[in-house]
Amino acid sequence: MELLQRPPTIKLPPEWCTGDAFADVVHRGEDPSRLRATMVRFAPGARTAWHSHGLGQTLCIVEGVALIQSRGGEILEAHPGDVVHTPPGEEHWHGAAPDRFMDHLGLWETDDVEWLEHVTEAEYAGPRVSSRTRPRATRDA
Repeated sequence: MELLQRPPTIKLPPEWCTGDAFADVVHRGEDPSRLRATMVRFAPGARTAWHSHGLGQTLCIVEGVALIQSRGGEILEAHPGDVVHTPPGEEHWHGAAPDRFMDHLGLWETDDVEWLEHVTEAEYAGPRVSSRTRPRATRDA
């Protein structure tokens, strides 16, 4: 067993985000592991730019209200305890609601992330569907 020293909190660069978002690396696997785990805190209204992950991404909402959208899809309003997966190559964004901070644990493999354009105000303000009313997918453990 090893007690790991975590690197300092970083502010996500403006090329990746609109507004203020800060990340704490929880785990960055070394070969052969590819696991990446990062706790990210978004200020109200902050969100990522459109992006995709080569092997997909899973978000575990820890606190606040998250807004998550895949290109061409509806905006999902997710709440603490919700787990949202985007498959490999799917363009998406995620961030905080306009009036709430939001923390999520992001899980993914490899640094194969393609960063795209910023989310417009019109996209961000689009209609939402709540995770509390949307049917959930089931997966075998």
